[in-house]
Amino acid sequence: MTSSAQQAALDFVDGIGAELSVWTRTIFDFGETAWREYRSARWYVDLLRREGFSVEEGSGGMPTAFCAHWTGKAGGGPVIGLYAEYDAVPGNCQDAATVKRPRPGLGEQAGGHTDPHSALGMSSLAGLLATKAAMERFGLPGTLRFTGEPAEKVRGSKPIHAARGYYDGLDGMISFHPFYMLPLCNTVRWDTHCGAAYAMIYRFVCDQPEGWGRSDGAPIPQSHSAVRAPGANDALMTMYMASKALRDSMLPHQGGWSISEAILTAGQATADNLPAGLAEIQYMIRVPTLAMAEQAAAMLDRNAEMAAGMTGCRVERHWVSKSRPGLANHAMATIAWEALSAVGPPRWDEEARGVAREIQANLGLEPMAAPFLDECERLIEPKEAEAILRRDLPPSQRNSTSDDYTDMTWHAPTARLYVARPALKAPPGFTYPGWVMNALGGIGATIDPMVTCAGKTIALTALRLIEDAAARGAARREFEERTGGGIGGTQWLAPLADYPPPTGFRWPEYVDTARGRDWWIPTV
Repeated sequence: MTSSAQQAALDFVDGIGAELSVWTRTIFDFGETAWREYRSARWYVDLLRREGFSVEEGSGGMPTAFCAHWTGKAGGGPVIGLYAEYDAVPGNCQDAATVKRPRPGLGEQAGGHTDPHSALGMSSLAGLLATKAAMERFGLPGTLRFTGEPAEKVRGSKPIHAARGYYDGLDGMISFHPFYMLPLCNTVRWDTHCGAAYAMIYRFVCDQPEGWGRSDGAPIPQSHSAVRAPGANDALMTMYMASKALRDSMLPHQGGWSISEAILTAGQATADNLPAGLAEIQYMIRVPTLAMAEQAAAMLDRNAEMAAGMTGCRVERHWVSKSRPGLANHAMATIAWEALSAVGPPRWDEEARGVAREIQANLGLEPMAAPFLDECERLIEPKEAEAILRRDLPPSQRNSTSDDYTDMTWHAPTARLYVARPALKAPPGFTYPGWVMNALGGIGATIDPMVTCAGKTIALTALRLIEDAAARGAARREFEERTGGGIGGTQWLAPLADYPPPTGFRWPEYVDTARGRDWWIPTV
């Protein structure tokens, strides 16, 4: 049964539904990618200050991060943590439309929201503002802490925030994500939380090419015929191919681990008979355990040194992320699940179904009377979801898949909540193109039900922690038991981020030119 404060929070979310829809679309249209979310972070900071929060900009040394606080007039009380993500993904620029097309004025290579973090952050903001409104109305004691978390797609900000103390002192942390794989749809994680991840950039530099071979001392030998150093591009390609070839020998064929790469810089655009001076490649290692991450990183380090030595270069390694695996908390999961059960799953009305049918028709499909997956409007109990999730995992594996909320779990009792984003049923043998899910995340009629449901659930969870000392205490005791005494305990994993924020690299971004604002790859 909901308390008076909790009911007020539910009513508050309903009351700002129109604003939430506009705000969600605003962040969706910004479409800013990792470490370059300037407009998105600015938008949150400005709104939070208008709402009476004190805001630290650039928290943890990250220009697009922030940390906001608000304390009720009653003072004292528990401290509850929530957060927003707002980074998009390069190469996924999709308009909020029922056909495939980029947002106006941009090409498909620009950034776009896939998960969508635009709605993730807005759901948490809805829960935050509703909790604050209820605390003000009923004079509840407590403090709300709301962090802005850039670069989740490279597991960027949370390990750094954790290492610098931004999650310390919390009585509970509420982590929300739109559902991204069944059975994690309208549920809460129970035991199997996300795993560890290491990400690094290998920078190959060819700054002494004259040492590669002999010449007659002329600045440019006759006919460009003298031996030249291979250069940084060759180092990068050698690293790329060697790591692909040796991947099967990096780790055992179990655990669902993966390694992916992204080339950030490769020489320069102008081709000449000179060795490329700089090339950069990023690797992301997603694994269940830290030991596996260390082993894979050591092999990549060795490959990088060999590639540099073979091509007349030197190599630098720069960390992007060193992120811990997640820690379960059944008491927190139960609090969040009870909140979600009280709210119920999201529901899509006839307007939303009409949008879905229009997408189906535009793809040459027969529009369906009930186009959304049945699971989107159905709750699944956490233990049932856990049992399904573990069907493909060995009994000894404790963590699976990837997300950097895991760093929060070592500093406060944490609940990991999932609410259904809109997803369409497919006819037998048909697979929807990627732009469909992206578009559904930007169209108000289809994404707003998720935002409303998640915002209400987050608010009820936060208020339960504020009002119910027994529930809050149970979560704290479990946290201390699992960590062997809390932060610094015998079973506690300390933060791993012993590196500066990697914001100075050539991350994809928007640029202002004489042609106007564009993606760094010009729109053709």
